Amino acid sequence: MTDITGVMTQDHRHCDEYFAEAENACLDGDWTRTEQAFERFATALEEHFGLEEGMLFPRFEEATGMTSGPTAMMRMEHQDLRAQVEEMRAAIARQDADAYSGESETLLIMMQQHNMKEENILYPMCDTRISDAAETAGTLAKRLAEAGA
Repeated sequence: MTDITGVMTQDHRHCDEYFAEAENACLDGDWTRTEQAFERFATALEEHFGLEEGMLFPRFEEATGMTSGPTAMMRMEHQDLRAQVEEMRAAIARQDADAYSGESETLLIMMQQHNMKEENILYPMCDTRISDAAETAGTLAKRLAEAGA
C-alpha cells in the first residue's frame, strides 16, 4: 500500500477479523476463546487508535492547521468506542451471552459508522493534504504500515 487510505483501511479489516473471531466464539458458548479473541481485537483496535492519535492525526493537523475539525471528532469517537469495549469486557466477565450480543451489535454499528467517515473522508484528506517535502502521504503511509497498521 502506498497511500494512507489503503494502509489504514486494511488495518480496519484486520480489527474486523478479530472482532468476528470473538463473535463466533461467543456463539459457540466458548467463553475462554471469546475472551482471548476479544482481547486480540481490543489490542489491535487500541494499536490502531494509537497510530491515528500518535502519528496520523498530529501530522494532518500540522499540515492543515485544523485542530478542532475531523481529527477532534475522531478522537471523541475513539473514546466512545473504548467505552463500548469496556462494556463488552464486562459482559464477557459475567459470561452473559445476551449482554455480549447486544453490546457487540452496538459496537459493530459504531465501528462501521466511524470507519466509513475515516475511509471515505479523513484518510483521503490525509492523502491529499499531507504532501510537504518533509513527509509525503506515501512516506507516512509506509511509516504507518511499518508501525503496525
